[in-house]
Amino acid sequence: MKKTLTICILLTICWMGNLSAQVRHFTWQGVEREYIVRTPAEHDGPLPVLFFLHGLSVLISPCDQEFNFSQMAEDFGWAIVVPQARNLGMGTMWNVGMTNSDVDDAGFLLALLDSLTVQYQLDPDSVFFTGFSMGGFMTHRMAIEHGDRITACAPVSGLIYTAQASLTPVAPVRMLHVHGTNDNVVGYDGYSSAFGMNLGLGVDAILDYWQNANGCTGEPSIDTLPDLKNDGLRFIRYTYNCGTDLQHLKVVGGTHRWYHSANQYDVGYMDIIHDFFTGRGITPGVAERETGHLRVWPSPTSGVFNVQFADHNSPITEIRIYDVYGKLVDVVETRCAASLQTVQIDLSCYPDGVYFVQAGNGAVTKVVVAR
Repeated sequence: MKKTLTICILLTICWMGNLSAQVRHFTWQGVEREYIVRTPAEHDGPLPVLFFLHGLSVLISPCDQEFNFSQMAEDFGWAIVVPQARNLGMGTMWNVGMTNSDVDDAGFLLALLDSLTVQYQLDPDSVFFTGFSMGGFMTHRMAIEHGDRITACAPVSGLIYTAQASLTPVAPVRMLHVHGTNDNVVGYDGYSSAFGMNLGLGVDAILDYWQNANGCTGEPSIDTLPDLKNDGLRFIRYTYNCGTDLQHLKVVGGTHRWYHSANQYDVGYMDIIHDFFTGRGITPGVAERETGHLRVWPSPTSGVFNVQFADHNSPITEIRIYDVYGKLVDVVETRCAASLQTVQIDLSCYPDGVYFVQAGNGAVTKVVVAR
């Protein structure tokens, strides 16, 4: 019993307390479930939506206070949905298969998404999930079982539970896995020293799992984020060469906690996650990229960039621009007489993010728009 109580406390990311929050109710399978939704005061067009899944034994009202989701909704221009898990015997927890419960949390989350889509004008093509600890486990489960409805996921300090490890994802899904190397509650290697048992796939196995699902090849590129604060942490980002984006943020020295503010730490988790979701964190610090003889520069760009296909036998005749979700946003007919002629493209009217530049012969590279 003492060990169970310890885990209940340690897996909690948000402080318990009294807070008056706008808790709403949604009936699913005859049970009244709770959630909080935060939206920007003003918005034009459909809203991207971020589901935040809390940790074990957490109540959503103090969680809303800790993360200040109202301000986050304003800053992102997104809807933020914070659903409440049910008490399954060890406090509030998501059903990822650790208990004998038949609670269908995945069905609840999708039903809630459908209900809110019309009410809040949510964009069904911009659905994002993140969560901490037990919420990270559930985020992985949603990606595996319902990735065809989710744009990107970012589980933090949560693993793929053993029951899901043998499943084949329904679709590739953009994935950022965040984990601290000194986490003794949900261990980097999958073992919980606090609980005295293995909780699921370790991080290396998780990355192998998603590399296979997302069609990755070769070794990842590695960049270490600037180490400017005396926080005892190093943030190392692994970016994999995949058909669908895959990243890992390895927090060397990181424990079982959510690192909030870039004012106190070198980075804040939510900033990194939001950058990944919007595409700004996929190719950080790139001055120029060349893939299959296709060159783009500058990148990042405020909107205008140059394209050159350096192959004398294949002059550029057409350039296609896709957004990070694979939607075609522009086609440029170049009619180049010379193969090395530079073509200038202007994406100033498009939102910030990562775009894929494809030449007529199929060569592809990325350009980052960031203003």
